[in-house]
Amino acid sequence: MNIGDVAERSGLPAKTIRYYEDIGLVRPGRDTNGYRRFCESDLHKLAFLGRARSLGFSIEDCRSLMALYEDRARTSFEVREIARDHLARIERKLEELQEMHKTLSHLVAECAGDDRPDCPILRDLASHGGACGGEP
Repeated sequence: MNIGDVAERSGLPAKTIRYYEDIGLVRPGRDTNGYRRFCESDLHKLAFLGRARSLGFSIEDCRSLMALYEDRARTSFEVREIARDHLARIERKLEELQEMHKTLSHLVAECAGDDRPDCPILRDLASHGGACGGEP
């Protein structure tokens, strides 16, 4: 299969496939003319990587998961630890997003949204501006 075929079948853009090749996640063969030649196992790896990335795993996590997938002597404990660590990162991010939602909801509710210049949203943003912050 050429890169267009494997892109269509894996659902990944050709640019992403070339990137995965550049960083060593996949290693397609080459035809005598230098074109990439993908086989079914490459397609399977790309689908695996696409699914892992869609779940938010980092490139390094994907590299580790791929190595474990290919290692028949692996333990599921190793795989579970990678997934647990990623889940903990997701949970921290959700907490951050919930706090942002709470703060922004409060600010939007406090803002009159009328023709007056006073705005609690801008006041809040300016009050957390750091050493160079402050109102103009």
